[in-house]
Formats: sequence, C-alpha cells, structure tokens
Amino acid sequence: MSSSKKNSWQTISSREVYENLWIKVDEHQVINPAGGKGIYGKVHFKNKAIGIIPLDKNNNTWIVGQHRYTLSEWSWEIPEGGGPIKVDTLASAKRELQEETGLKAKTWTEIARVHLSNSVSDEVGYVFLAEDLEEGEMQLEETEADLKVKQVPFEEALKMVMKGEITDSLSVIGILKVARLKGF
Repeated sequence: MSSSKKNSWQTISSREVYENLWIKVDEHQVINPAGGKGIYGKVHFKNKAIGIIPLDKNNNTWIVGQHRYTLSEWSWEIPEGGGPIKVDTLASAKRELQEETGLKAKTWTEIARVHLSNSVSDEVGYVFLAEDLEEGEMQLEETEADLKVKQVPFEEALKMVMKGEITDSLSVIGILKVARLKGF
C-alpha cells in the first residue's frame, strides 16, 4: 500500500560517508517533520535481498547454516543472497537456489516483498516459494565455504522459527507466509 502523503522531511544537504561493493552510506542534514534540524544516516543497498523456500512434494524444505560475520554467530536460514538491482529478481532467485542447494525448481511464486530495516536503509527483500524441484550440484561462492545444507520437514523449519532458532528476517517472513498459504 502506498501513500500519497507529501514527504514531511526536508533535506538540507547530503554527503557520502562510505562505499563498498555492497552498500553506500550517506549522511543527510535534515529538517524533521516538526521543524527541527537533525542528521539522518541512510544505508543504500546495491542488491536486492532474495530468499527462497524450496518445498518438495513431501513438504520437505532446505535450510542453510553459516557463520554470519556481522552477528558473530551461526545462523540457520532459508537459501538466500543478493541480486543486482538491474537483474531480474526471479533470475537471481533461481541462481541463489542452485548455488546454495543444487536445486532447480519448475514452479516459482513470489510470496513477499518487504522493506528490511526501513528506518535506516532502502533494502528491499523478496521471498519466493520454489516447487517441483530437481536436485543438482551446488555452486557455492568463496564466502560460503562453511555453508551447511540440510533437508528438513517444513513443519520442523516452522518450529525453529517459533522457538527463535531461525531469526533471519527473510527466513522468518517466508516460513510464516508459506505456513499460512499452505495451511501448516
């Protein structure tokens, strides 16, 4: 749902603070909606966040585990990654699924479009349900050398979300959405 309300923030000036291959950080001098001066930082993401819930005919799914540097902890999550802004989102989802699990799917359904951490970033996330699966070879990136993949009943992944064992936002959103759509 979009709003036609006028932006009540006023930008006085902007400057780039940091940039790398994945993000750019800008600092904005602003006038807030109440008329006060302030600073606003914005993290611009150069990729779309893309997550995939593979679901086979027996209601099994695949989750991947890896050490997340930013959290300094192990994380179980759905297969996911980044897709360049100018590349078709579904094409990026297909690449990520095959890369991390070796799976290919014949049926794809976009089940969510979400804004992640929208108070400080412009990152947009997409979650797809992938069905009619075929197994193949994984094609891991260098940063995924410690990636662990496991096939679990979908209901087990749902329990992991409910127990707080899966905390990644795209994973939580996708698993809960599939549970609702498929009646788990």
